[in-house]
Amino acid sequence: MKDRPPPPSYGAVYVPPHQRLRSVITSASSSSNTSSSAPAVDSKTVTTNSNSSSFSNPRGGSPNPSSYPYLTHQQFQQQQQQKRNSQLDSYPYLFEVGSDRDMEPSYDPGASTCDYIEGWKWKMTTLLRSKEKQELVSRDKKDRLDFEQIAALASKMGLYSHLYVKVVVVSKVPLPNYRFDLDERRPQREVILPLGLQKRVDSYLGDYLSQKSRNMDSFQDNGFSRSNSSCSVATDEGLFEQPEPLPQSKAAMEKVIWRRSMQMRSQQQAWQESPEGRKMLEFRRSLPAYKEKNALLMAISNNQVVIISGETGCGKTTQIPQFILESEIESVRGVLCSIICTQPRRISAMSVSERVAVERGEKLGETVGYKVRLEGMKGRDTHLLFCTTGILLRRLLADRNLKGVTYVIVDEIHERGMNEDFLLIILKDLLPRRPELRLILMSATLDAELFSSYFGGAPMVHIPGFTYPVHTHFLENVLEMTGYQLTPYNQIDDYGQEKTWKMNKQAPRKRKSQLTSAVEDALRAADFKNFGPETQESLSCWNPDSIGFNLIEYLLCNICEKETPGAVLVFMTGWDDISSLKDKLQAHPMLGDTSRVLLLACHGSMASAEQKLIFDEPEDGVRKIVLATNIAETSITINDVVFVIDCGKAKESSYDALNNTPCLLPSWISKVSAQQRRGRAGRVQPGECYHLYPRCVYEAFADYQLPEILRTPLQSLCLQIKSLKLGSISEFLSRALQSPELLAVQNAIEYLKVIGALDEDENLTVLGEVYGFLRIFNLMWSDPLTGRYLTMLPMEPKLGKMLILGAIFNCLDPLLTVVAGLSVRDPFLTPMDKKDLAEAAKAQFSRDYSDHLALVRAYEGWKDAERDLAGYEYCWKNFLSAQSMKAIDALRREFYSLLRDADLVDSTTTTCDSWSYDVHLLRAVICYGLYPGICSVVHNEKSFSLKTMEDGQVLLYSNSVNARDSKIPYPWLVFNEKIKVNSVFLRDSTAVSDSVLLLFGGSILRGDTDGHLKMLGGYLEFFMKPATAEMYQSLRKELEELIQNKLLNPRMVLSHHELLSAVRLLISEDQCDGRFVFNRQVLQQPSVTAIATRPAVVSRIESGPGGDNSKSQLQTLLTRAGYAAPTYKTKQLNNNQFRATVEFKGMQIMGRPCNNKKQAEKDAAAEALECLMGGTHRGHDYVENMSMMLKKSKKDHNG
Repeated sequence: MKDRPPPPSYGAVYVPPHQRLRSVITSASSSSNTSSSAPAVDSKTVTTNSNSSSFSNPRGGSPNPSSYPYLTHQQFQQQQQQKRNSQLDSYPYLFEVGSDRDMEPSYDPGASTCDYIEGWKWKMTTLLRSKEKQELVSRDKKDRLDFEQIAALASKMGLYSHLYVKVVVVSKVPLPNYRFDLDERRPQREVILPLGLQKRVDSYLGDYLSQKSRNMDSFQDNGFSRSNSSCSVATDEGLFEQPEPLPQSKAAMEKVIWRRSMQMRSQQQAWQESPEGRKMLEFRRSLPAYKEKNALLMAISNNQVVIISGETGCGKTTQIPQFILESEIESVRGVLCSIICTQPRRISAMSVSERVAVERGEKLGETVGYKVRLEGMKGRDTHLLFCTTGILLRRLLADRNLKGVTYVIVDEIHERGMNEDFLLIILKDLLPRRPELRLILMSATLDAELFSSYFGGAPMVHIPGFTYPVHTHFLENVLEMTGYQLTPYNQIDDYGQEKTWKMNKQAPRKRKSQLTSAVEDALRAADFKNFGPETQESLSCWNPDSIGFNLIEYLLCNICEKETPGAVLVFMTGWDDISSLKDKLQAHPMLGDTSRVLLLACHGSMASAEQKLIFDEPEDGVRKIVLATNIAETSITINDVVFVIDCGKAKESSYDALNNTPCLLPSWISKVSAQQRRGRAGRVQPGECYHLYPRCVYEAFADYQLPEILRTPLQSLCLQIKSLKLGSISEFLSRALQSPELLAVQNAIEYLKVIGALDEDENLTVLGEVYGFLRIFNLMWSDPLTGRYLTMLPMEPKLGKMLILGAIFNCLDPLLTVVAGLSVRDPFLTPMDKKDLAEAAKAQFSRDYSDHLALVRAYEGWKDAERDLAGYEYCWKNFLSAQSMKAIDALRREFYSLLRDADLVDSTTTTCDSWSYDVHLLRAVICYGLYPGICSVVHNEKSFSLKTMEDGQVLLYSNSVNARDSKIPYPWLVFNEKIKVNSVFLRDSTAVSDSVLLLFGGSILRGDTDGHLKMLGGYLEFFMKPATAEMYQSLRKELEELIQNKLLNPRMVLSHHELLSAVRLLISEDQCDGRFVFNRQVLQQPSVTAIATRPAVVSRIESGPGGDNSKSQLQTLLTRAGYAAPTYKTKQLNNNQFRATVEFKGMQIMGRPCNNKKQAEKDAAAEALECLMGGTHRGHDYVENMSMMLKKSKKDHNG
């Protein structure tokens, strides 16, 4: 029993991003055989604080690698080292032999500024010379005051600098915004359990260990039971149905193929010769793509890869797949033809397939079909399938060689989505194995050379498009033409809940945004002298942050009243501003009149039926206005659009790899996107385009959008790579069209290790194999030991992890709702004119300090209402999105079927939901999934502050249930998503206890003394009694082993498991009685056996046993014991802190240093209480005195 190795831990030791950056640079330099690389050094974990000052090479010096996206890290570091060497050559007098300490010049604080800077120059030169040292750290007050001079010098010498509140750091590598190892206010937790609880938990644990030792056979790893394979490959998108089996005889098979192909040709010819077919063919011949038909087919026939570029409206998306299919059918090869055409969005795949089916004179689902998530229309006779890129990726999971597929068309590759770039890597590797496969890449822009070179000089074909002339009006023209006046007040938009100033009352005043900074230079240089004085005055107060709701409303009124008939397409940034603008327009007397205006919205998350409405022509005399995101740039075509209003922005996610933080900001679009938007106005007649930004701003736009793979976290993509067995993650991604930053790749790998999906060798763990991919299919595993089917969940890895544990712990039903809810748009709506009512409606679902459990209650209420056919009324009353609730319901069913296929749940829900009522267990499972998304909750007098490991101080979104309370009776929040707008905000959260975090968080490491535990690389520190720490570690070890055994043997029954009884008891009765302390310094524990000594500490206490009432509690205890009230003496220390001493009955007890006198007295009282309760080990006489007093106190109290 003792010799049995422990189970693998589902979580690695966390490595901070700045330390990973050092490792990346070191490995890169080593691989290029340069002598300039310095080995990575150990340092503590990094986080982010937006309030700290930063100067990263402000005057030239060493530029950031991101400024040179086409330089590899090796090239960049070589370039930087050469610059440093040249700089060092300019200081030859510094290179004398001697230690760093011997070399350092001596100068006193009163030295001149010149001597002071020379001293720092000496230090920095020594740093550059050292191969071991990576940074200089100073806590000197003078250095803080003179930081700007130090930063300028560091920049000049090619170094990076940052001021972390009271600490100055100069480093060889870029520095993050926050580092917890330099934060004196980093929370540390003292854990205290209720009396008697630990004894009861130990009893359950002892029974479990005894039973385990007697029945070891029941804990052995068992293989999965094999399932019967079928001719279909299951995916989250449905079934990829295999063709009907053909006769085995070659001659018979060829005869059947010929007969079916002839039948397909006859049907095609019959349609083309029919009156409807001739009319449709005449329309198709008018398209620019049709004029290039022969050249396109020749290029595709003679080359394995062809790049086709064509302007919007040329017909490439609908015609090229038809050209190929018609050619194959005409050549009597129709049965053998299988074309897959990918689209980046659901609406594109659906609308294009419908259009192609109409042009072929058949019903959708015959030779032409589509497949998107949770929806599709295809059959066994489908030979042209339009699908999203993700569908083809899932097909590749089941069939690495795309057996039977003859043509793959990847459309809209210019959008550079992550899935598209990932697909191109796989297809490039596939082509040599499938020389007969043809790959066609289509783009709406003229950047085809990049793709051509990626595929070895593949030929390019350009289709010139035809659009009617479009008159372009930039903001200065719009103001001059309409006479509209801009003021600071009429540019205030109603963004909805995304706007920073609406997020939380704790949010600081909004600082100048990045958008404003981006256009300031262009605006300063602009010349508007040719425009009238009123226009010049308006432009002088133009707010680049504003979308311009009022101006859009004014323009729409002007178009409706004065312009010719035609639809209007308004480009907005996202769903929130679409909804807010729609509400505003519907309240307008004219624009809200449904007899005159048809107001529609277009967004990728909308239901398919609602999306299709934008293609319908309105009644006579009614003008159609469509509010859309950038989905309407190229993916769809609304034929009757004549007027386009372009706000110039799009909601775009970005990723800060150094700070490991995603950002979501409305960003300026590219020039290509602006041109695409403008082109939508010239489809049927000459059009008008109104750009709501000046021409000078347009000229400052980037030419193309940054690829998604370079601006988003990569953990999901990395997990796909490992699940597909595509080799090393870093090596695979280095083959991308534009490979992502190495630090971003390392961050993703580190995250997957922390959550337990990858082991230290970057191989999939048992848990990782079960929820491994983002996508799903059932694939027979070749391992004869387990012989199991892998289930891949179509969600983020952490959400898949949460679902699996919910199934294991028999509390699945609520977790299905939570995971489905986190996979769709937030169902809780917050109309700005009814914001208070909406928040009150959500509050009725929040009784457990959890946004996730509030969602569960909202869904359960909606489900009950649906049974009574009152679902819409329920949503209307409670400010819920009926569309999101229906999506959650559909995803729940999908996820359950996948878990059932994995044998993690049975066909009945009784067993898997036996513990769904246990709120404490639900918190634990949510924590298990969302870790390492953890932040501390530190209370002050009136509110609380939140702090995460990588961001420092963070805030809650105002619509979070936890943002409404001034106190949260839990020390921790786990969250699903954080986003940086101006500050970092947590979108949703659930409060958890110390025991939940210790048992269901990441790996636990022993600290420097008994009773000291660490998590997340030391960011989270816990102090407790040694026996309590041993209990947590033992429970955690056994719990990990139990989870692994359950994954290996899904049929294992856990209903009456003693270990789970111990866990449930502990997490349900942990009253969070501990307290946060700050800057506790643990001294080295003396090597004394059999004596558990209390670690010496220096701390500043925030709250805890006694907490703010420690003085009154101590006085009450002494009074009842018959003693006089205690007295306090406070002394100010040299570091401006205070230490108090409490005196009673001839004894003196000293507290710990604190920031103020009041807190110091409370700390001394708390220390005295601990002594009286026996929590501190002191001398024999001291303990005797305390024991006597306690006896007297008890006697007097009983008397």
